[in-house]
Amino acid sequence: MVASNDACSAHLLTFADGTRRQVYVTSVETPYPRGKLIVSRTDTRGIITQCNPSFVDMSGYPAAELIGQPHCILRHPDMPAAAFRDLWDTVQSGRQWNGYVKNLRKDGGHYWVYATVVPNVRDGMIVGYTSVRREPSRDKVAAAEALYREMR
Repeated sequence: MVASNDACSAHLLTFADGTRRQVYVTSVETPYPRGKLIVSRTDTRGIITQCNPSFVDMSGYPAAELIGQPHCILRHPDMPAAAFRDLWDTVQSGRQWNGYVKNLRKDGGHYWVYATVVPNVRDGMIVGYTSVRREPSRDKVAAAEALYREMR
């Protein structure tokens, strides 16, 4: 639910796979929960297969609405496509990716995380990805916001 005094804007997002989705965005930021880790796992296509309670709480979606959905359901329109291309290129090549990400909540608000994404490897093959998110430094968030503004 969006507070009546908060501006709300609609954005049409187009994802790498060509799908499009309209999202509603507010300026409300949800603070990161102190001492918590947000964890999710996806298959190799980025479809959410597991998520912890902190992920559910921060996203604003019930777990049943997250499992089976593409992780990009949380993509905030302020995030440049190049940041996600870098993430995917890195993890698909078998390496760990780290970075600051602005995520979109179901209610249109957002939250910032410092994410570490690693490939899950079995028998030499990548079978999925695990993302562990931590509370971000506010100074680093400010720097990421400036960089992402330039990249858009």
